[in-house]
Amino acid sequence: MEYRFLGKSGLKVSALSFGSWVTFGEQVDTDLAYKQMKTAYDAGVNFFDNAEAYESGTSEEIMGGVLHRAGWKRSDLVLSTKIFWGGDGPNDKGLSFKHIKEGTEAALKRLQTDYVDLIFCHRPDLYTPIEETVRAMDQVIREGKALYWGTSEWSAEQIRIAYDIARREHLRPPLMEQPQYNMFHRQRVEREYELLYDDIGLGTTIWSPLASGLLTGKYNDGIPEGSRLDLKKYDWLKKILLETEEGREKLEKVKKLAPLAKELGITMPQMALAWCLKNPHVSTVITGASNVEQVKQNMSAMEVVGKLDDQAMEKIEEILDNKPAPEQNWRN
Repeated sequence: MEYRFLGKSGLKVSALSFGSWVTFGEQVDTDLAYKQMKTAYDAGVNFFDNAEAYESGTSEEIMGGVLHRAGWKRSDLVLSTKIFWGGDGPNDKGLSFKHIKEGTEAALKRLQTDYVDLIFCHRPDLYTPIEETVRAMDQVIREGKALYWGTSEWSAEQIRIAYDIARREHLRPPLMEQPQYNMFHRQRVEREYELLYDDIGLGTTIWSPLASGLLTGKYNDGIPEGSRLDLKKYDWLKKILLETEEGREKLEKVKKLAPLAKELGITMPQMALAWCLKNPHVSTVITGASNVEQVKQNMSAMEVVGKLDDQAMEKIEEILDNKPAPEQNWRN
């Protein structure tokens, strides 16, 4: 396993990490979750990602049970949660000082830990001033309930505003962002955040590296029984990926990528994960799985990164044909 610094900090996270979104509580119970997390841990994973919104807290409860059962040293782990969707009450959503405080405390109880290493603002809150959110996150850190805070799916402008407020008021600034990033979703990570990597030292913990499974190639010939798109609650995702013109275009590209993966002697999931790992601005790639074998396959991506040399990356770019355009050079 490779370990990378999380942005401009001294914290190291495993290049491949493990997240519980979709699977824990829906497809994975506590016993299977234990086997999955142990497999990831044994492969060198130290970062385990969660959120209060995942299965309405059940995901955190399952992970907390696994951590208690496994008995791993807390100092060997980097744990996270994300705050925004905590319940149905009028103050159970968003990034108000009240919800950040109460949501964090509830998450820690479910995870059975005194603190999380990383805490994220799960989405931007249009109704809460960013300064209130920055002050709340600073307070959570001062109380020792989290060590670093960041954002998820915030715009570069919103992150910059939060950072500037924190610096002005001598508060802890955001360190990391958790954006979607994969072969089909590139603009934000590769272009929008471009200045933030050097200017403020932004780290990234990317999600959906396999594009909801599309990049595994398993949907090339239909929807396998028991897969995510076979679940009733993800009908909306099935329509986006398989029943729109954009989705069908992506599927055709996946079918063209498959022979290249075979030529390189790697699997489609390995190629998709290794492609993300090649980006130096990616601190860690969050993987998920519905069974232990998938965890093993995901972890094996570390072994094939070297196979994606310049020539292979060029061939991939030719198929994808979606590289974000560079900033306009008006001198030429």
